[in-house]
Amino acid sequence: MRLLLTRPHRDSERLATELIEHGVESVIAPLLTIEPVACPVPAFEGVQALVLTSANGAVAIATWPVPFHLPVMAVGAATAEAAREQGMTDVTTADGDVDSLAALIRNRLDPTAGRLVHVAGTAVVGDLAAMTVQDGFEIERIVAYDAVTAETLPRIARDALAGGLVDGAAFFSPRTAATFVRLVVDAGLQPAMRTVAAFCLSRAVDEALAGLAWTARHVADRPDRKSLIALISAAQGRR
Repeated sequence: MRLLLTRPHRDSERLATELIEHGVESVIAPLLTIEPVACPVPAFEGVQALVLTSANGAVAIATWPVPFHLPVMAVGAATAEAAREQGMTDVTTADGDVDSLAALIRNRLDPTAGRLVHVAGTAVVGDLAAMTVQDGFEIERIVAYDAVTAETLPRIARDALAGGLVDGAAFFSPRTAATFVRLVVDAGLQPAMRTVAAFCLSRAVDEALAGLAWTARHVADRPDRKSLIALISAAQGRR
């Protein structure tokens, strides 16, 4: 089986390496480009924890004077792994979505122990501050990067779809999924999707793909990379 990977290049390369172990080949065609945004570096005095909703947030703090022992609340396993790669030693992982991250904050942290610093992109899913303010938490959101969507379908993706060279495509966010649908329509490649299966991180991602006539759309049991890879591996095993 060969899959089209649409995540930013760094993330797609990692995913492709993991998929090889499951006998799955990849075509990397990023639909998002991560660009740093000039932002103030927060003072970490009085901060009880760092909140990360993307691995890109972990990469963004690489040059910040963040105390390595500062607790990190990460949205999922990939984000937690990226935080550890930056040297953070106290990392706790939620279940892959903003709802579970808010629950983790409520259960593990004390609103009287200091504010939280949320490193985020210009576009976020869910309002973490609003979900925790009623519990007394103060969250300072720092916009440190922008995920810029592609204006046209990358040529490698166009060629792969038009030539019937991929069996499926993997999607991790509703925004990427919606971008893919728009670009496929712009390229006039809707008929090519009838032989392509979609592998979705969540129901929200699945819903964003409804505008195309896929051969099938599959949703992971849990909204995390491990579950999505398991879903893809199971499909490969049925071939």
